[in-house]
Amino acid sequence: MLSALERLEKWYVARCDGLWEHAWGVEIGTLDNPGWSVTIDLNDTRKQGALLDWVTIERTEHDWIFYRVAENRFEIRCGPANLSEAVTLFVEWFDSN
Repeated sequence: MLSALERLEKWYVARCDGLWEHAWGVEIGTLDNPGWSVTIDLNDTRKQGALLDWVTIERTEHDWIFYRVAENRFEIRCGPANLSEAVTLFVEWFDSN
């Protein structure tokens, strides 16, 4: 079974066509509360134009995930140990009908 990161890598490679990766991509950064920030461009993908209001998963102060789709971007904010789970949520959402 592929890890969350491997699934994201596979998703990214599938988009790279000599053009897409020059204009769009994936950004991963950190937050100061602490946590992670992930933005994944959906332009020129089958999910372009999709919308999803904020989904909130709050378990504890450091165990949380917020994600949404807006302006052709899948945006994730999550706790310091939730990056893999959050990326899995993205690839599962993208692969869904």
